[in-house]
Amino acid sequence: MRKFTGDTLLVATHNTGKLEEISALLEPFAINVTSAAEHDLPEPEETETTFVGNARIKAHAAAKATGLPALSDDSGIEVDCLGGAPGVYTADWSETPNGRDFVVAMTRTYDEILKSGQPAPWTARFCATLVLAWPDGHDEFFVGTMEGQIVWPMRGEQGHGYDPVFQPDGYDITFGEMDRWEKNKISHRANAFSKLVKAFEP
Repeated sequence: MRKFTGDTLLVATHNTGKLEEISALLEPFAINVTSAAEHDLPEPEETETTFVGNARIKAHAAAKATGLPALSDDSGIEVDCLGGAPGVYTADWSETPNGRDFVVAMTRTYDEILKSGQPAPWTARFCATLVLAWPDGHDEFFVGTMEGQIVWPMRGEQGHGYDPVFQPDGYDITFGEMDRWEKNKISHRANAFSKLVKAFEP
């Protein structure tokens, strides 16, 4: 695995919540973190059908545009009784004429589950793939998951995305009811980060 030896890392996201989460995880390594938004980078079209494929598109586009090593992630939720949907199309399910609305996405997911006829529990998992790309075209990727189930109705105001309908294994509360920092310790992204940090260790 190639080690990260620079002092500045570009996080290829325009999502401030995601940037804060990643910055906090990188804090122990004294790395200067910048973002795609700070560099006015456009969001590239995600044309792949896998998490790693879409994460690679974002990381390599940012690294090529700025000359900085870039970190991106692609994440989503897979519901077993829906054949793994929405998966890489998780964000797409939230699209409305007025922008993204995850209440719409969660409601659609629940409706699709009911159509499937599958009785509860509705097993599911959050998936996160991190890609660390260098301007020379090299990359490393790291995959994390969090197993759980879909619950209904929505519960909790914390987190983002599908958090109010996802109850992680071993807990009786949803991510939406969980303290943000507690969630960040056990989440799919934290799982992927536990593998990524090896690239930053001396």
